[in-house]
Amino acid sequence: MIRLIVIVAFCPLMAPAQDAAARGADIYNKTCATGYCHGPKGAQGGAPRLAARGFDEPYISQVVLNGIPGSAMPAFGPTLPFPDLQAVIAYVATLNGLTPTAVQPPPRGPASRNLPPEAMHGRSLFFAATLGFSRCSTCHQVDSLGMPVAEPIASVPGSVAGLRDLATPHVSNATVAGESFPAIVVSQGGSQTKVYDLTAPPPVLRSFPATGISLKEGSAWRHSSALGSYSDQDLEAILLYLRAVVHP
Repeated sequence: MIRLIVIVAFCPLMAPAQDAAARGADIYNKTCATGYCHGPKGAQGGAPRLAARGFDEPYISQVVLNGIPGSAMPAFGPTLPFPDLQAVIAYVATLNGLTPTAVQPPPRGPASRNLPPEAMHGRSLFFAATLGFSRCSTCHQVDSLGMPVAEPIASVPGSVAGLRDLATPHVSNATVAGESFPAIVVSQGGSQTKVYDLTAPPPVLRSFPATGISLKEGSAWRHSSALGSYSDQDLEAILLYLRAVVHP
C-alpha cells in the first residue's frame, strides 16, 4: 500500500516535465530542426546531433541560454520566452535519456526599461518569438539581446518607408562554385572566409576556403524582404521602440 501511495504521488510530478518536453519538441521542430541546423529528433543536420550525446542538463541549459561563442549556435536566452526555453531544454534532456528538472530563468535586464506603452509594444514585436526567424532580432541586436548578424543600429529611419527601403551596403554578392547568394562578411583573410548567407531566414554562417569564394560589393537583397511578417502599424511601433533605446 505504501508503495502504491508513493507511485500515485510521484506521477503528478512527472506530468509537468513530460508536458514541457512535448511542447519543447514542437518549439524545437519550428526553430532548430531546419536541416542546416540540427536535424529532427536531435539527429545530425548542418549542426551536430543532439540525441544520445551524454549531455547533462546544466550543459544543455547553458548552451540553449547562452549559445556557443565562435560558432553558429546562437543564444536563445535573450530572444525566447522563458517557458519556451524551459520546454526546449526539457526536450533536449529527454533526447539524452534524462528526466527534466527545473531551469532557472535567465536575466531579462532590458525588460526593466521604463518605456512608453507604444515603445514596449514595439519591443515585443522586435523580439516576438511567435514570428520565429522572421522577427527583427534574428539579425539585429539591441540592448544586448538578439543576434548581431547585421551591423549595430547607428541611426533610426524617420519613417516606415525609410525602414523598408533601408540601404544595405554591407550586404555583398557572394559566388561559390557558380552559386550566388547575398552575404554579410564575418571574417576575411587567411585560409578561410566566413559569411552569413542571407538567402532565407535565419542567416546561415558558412565557411569557405579563401580561394573558393568571390565577393562583390552590392547585392539584389533588400531590407524589405526581411520585413514581410510586419504590417506598417507594427513597424511604426518598432520605430518608436528603437528611437527610445538607440543612441548613436
